[in-house]
Amino acid sequence: MAFAELLEHVGSLGRFQIFQIVSLVIPIICVTPHNLLDNFTAAVPDHRCRHPLLDNAMASLNVTRGLDPDALLRVFIPLDKHQKLERCRRFLHPQWQLLELNASAPNASEADTEPCLDGWVYDRSDFSSTIVSEWDMVCDWQFLKPMAQSIFMAGIMTGAIICGLVSDKFGRRLVLSCCYLQLAITGTCSAVVPNFFLYCCLRFLSAFAVAGITMNAGILMIEWTKTQAGATVMTISSLGFSVGEFLLSGVAYAIRDWCFLQLAVSVPFVLFFLSSWLAESARWLIVTGKIDQGLHALRRVAGINGKKDARDTLTIETVKSAMREDLMVTKTKHSEVDLFRTPELLKRFCGMFSVFAIGFVFYGLILDLQNMGSNLFLLQVLFGVIDIPSKTGSFFAMNYIGRRITQAGSLILAGLCILANAVIAQELQVLRVTLAVLGIGFVGSTYTVLSIYSSELFPTVLRMTAIGGGQMAMRLGSILGPLVKLLNQFNPLLPLFIYGGVSVITGLTALLLPETLNMPLPDTIHDVEISQKCIFLKERRPWSLCLF
Repeated sequence: MAFAELLEHVGSLGRFQIFQIVSLVIPIICVTPHNLLDNFTAAVPDHRCRHPLLDNAMASLNVTRGLDPDALLRVFIPLDKHQKLERCRRFLHPQWQLLELNASAPNASEADTEPCLDGWVYDRSDFSSTIVSEWDMVCDWQFLKPMAQSIFMAGIMTGAIICGLVSDKFGRRLVLSCCYLQLAITGTCSAVVPNFFLYCCLRFLSAFAVAGITMNAGILMIEWTKTQAGATVMTISSLGFSVGEFLLSGVAYAIRDWCFLQLAVSVPFVLFFLSSWLAESARWLIVTGKIDQGLHALRRVAGINGKKDARDTLTIETVKSAMREDLMVTKTKHSEVDLFRTPELLKRFCGMFSVFAIGFVFYGLILDLQNMGSNLFLLQVLFGVIDIPSKTGSFFAMNYIGRRITQAGSLILAGLCILANAVIAQELQVLRVTLAVLGIGFVGSTYTVLSIYSSELFPTVLRMTAIGGGQMAMRLGSILGPLVKLLNQFNPLLPLFIYGGVSVITGLTALLLPETLNMPLPDTIHDVEISQKCIFLKERRPWSLCLF
């Protein structure tokens, strides 16, 4: 706990912290589009079968002279049950007799049609190109789109595990810089790959880097600011994701080709890698025994914050004296197994199941924008708009009523909005979209709380490992969430009941976690045990003081 005193000595919320926050929030804004990119790069345009007599210019001139396009389509392409052009079948032979019938003429039998043997013709009014039209991921191959989404989410899950472990061992700054470079390279290359297999491989590696950037940027902000300002800092970080949603909608509206859109959201990370000036977490350096480097980082921060006296008087002896107890405890090597060795850490880690619900519900709903309405760009903006008041509201709520109640309440309210949506008539489209947007908003506020709460629940020596495990659970949810949509074929309401039920149940389990409002940030496992005793005393003797 003594590091908080050292941080106050050199400045815990000064010029350095402001520069650091700005330098980290901008990449967070730019990394958000990668999570939701499939809404635009993998949008499914209207399509129909290609037919040589219909779409070959020379053949059309000889065979179909004098007929308008709608009449030609009626001859070559059957209608579905909604009286729209079939997307996956065409007439085996031209049905010229249909020109003599009314528009209500019955469809041809299955024997009179065949699959799209010559490929498809795509409507390019909304998007000039998507990966769906690039590699014909429609009809019998439509499963490739959710597979690509799942591969991306699996990459984030893998990155969360590995980056968490590597960051705790080699430092936050090194991992963050490497992830900047990795995302720049893999994101750019995925825009020019010749086939779907290579595209998925590069998207997996991009997702790996996205996880590393998201986690390490947040932790660097938390570990360089005082505990009281942690909620403010992480709320600003969380709002960066909201701005990223606006950014994606605007960029996608301006760039309708998936290759150029992919390039537009990837190239900026070259600049982030080249211009990275971030200081390594002094808290991590000292706790892991790199006292000389930690002292150098603290002196640098003191100089930037204008505290020259603190810079000149800070010595190794001062640091060792302030951190004596923590340094003795941290001589023991730590691994992910330590999360399961003490009852308190085990309870906290298992209680982080809430992150599964965030990924499960959020990505289950938001990666299905095409089924919510016809205007993808407007819907994306709406989800970004609702994020701002919900995350700002959660900031005030968590500082007044606590982290635990705010997190649980947000999850339960999100679940209730989704469950209400399940019983509302399909005709009330505006109300259904409103409830869906509110549900996403409450899930967003949960993410804001959890980004702060998770940092306060775990000690410095295991913080990134624990958060990496939480990110793994979130990405497992994000993989399973979109797959729940497959249950639509049994009952269209079933996915909504599952999303709502999971959200409510995890909200109730969040009440089992301890409250960390106004508690010092723990550095060691020993600190966690002491802080839990403090929480126990405060709950039973509110008038008592707990100093540690």
